[in-house]
Amino acid sequence: MRHSEATVSPIVEAWTTYRTGNSTKWTARRLLKIKGDQRVSVVLPARNEEATVGAIVGTLRRHLVEKTPVIDELIVVDSRSTDSTAAVASAAGARVVSQDEMTRGLPRLDGKGDALWSGLAAATGDIVAFVDADLRRFSPRFVTGLVGPLLADPTVAFVKGFYHRPLVGGGAVEPDGGGRVTELMARPLISMFWPELAGFVQPLAGEYAGRREILEQLPFVSGYGVEIAMLIDLLDLVGLDALAQVDLGERFHRHQDTEALGRMSAQILYTVWSRLHRRGLVAEPVPPTAALTQFRRGGDQALPNLDRKIVVTDVTVAERPPLASLSRRTRIARGRARRPAVAAPAVTGAVTGA
Repeated sequence: MRHSEATVSPIVEAWTTYRTGNSTKWTARRLLKIKGDQRVSVVLPARNEEATVGAIVGTLRRHLVEKTPVIDELIVVDSRSTDSTAAVASAAGARVVSQDEMTRGLPRLDGKGDALWSGLAAATGDIVAFVDADLRRFSPRFVTGLVGPLLADPTVAFVKGFYHRPLVGGGAVEPDGGGRVTELMARPLISMFWPELAGFVQPLAGEYAGRREILEQLPFVSGYGVEIAMLIDLLDLVGLDALAQVDLGERFHRHQDTEALGRMSAQILYTVWSRLHRRGLVAEPVPPTAALTQFRRGGDQALPNLDRKIVVTDVTVAERPPLASLSRRTRIARGRARRPAVAAPAVTGAVTGA
């Protein structure tokens, strides 16, 4: 490899200089002054996150709903949780909606992307911010940093968060070791096929915000490819200059094992394939197979001479169509599940998923 001879493209260098900010710039008081009549919705997709979702919702309510009312609507999407995620989120002050309720009458899909689509369908804000529900040591800057550029600059359509992601294991801490799928899969794909997006520090970050009229024009991939698909589709829809990124500081969350990361990577590759086909770079619309073969050591089903079990996973992803493309009747049905902005500290009427 001759990486020492490579240089960043002028486009990426100019974009990162012009469209990269820091969350410390966007205080709640400043946002309240420039907000005007723009409404802000915050959506947390959550599946079995009872350990963390309450603290996140509580922090946002105290700082950005009650103390300084930047947030008009705080929604948790219960993605078929089997624990007390819905009850904990509701008790902390969020409006809880069910992923299945929001997609009633549509084909059943699994995965984070479908929960995000459901949250967008439930939200009523002009600006919608998405935040993962498994974050620890959560800070309000994760929201103020994302919505700040959108409230201040009408030419910004979408803001992506980035951060340091410490990886803790074996008694040691790797300061930026948490973005393994990004470095091993997403970044090489972006650099090769969408080099204009190479300036994004965390292309797979789960924290981002956008204008409703733009988000409603995007399809949402059902699985772990939702974030990379969104960036690629936004590049085609609004162009690089309408995209921005903000440093949110440090992010602490639980980490997946290597086998799970392999499944995530496969879904990302499957997702990217369809975008490559759209550009005429691959002949077929889907990969030759969606079967990911992995090996798991030992167990009762270990094969002779292998001492490993073969595990095959279907990594197919589907897509919800853009909300804007739904029929008027379907959109009205989705709208009936929406409710007014957050008001009382304890919001009732939570709906749990199946």
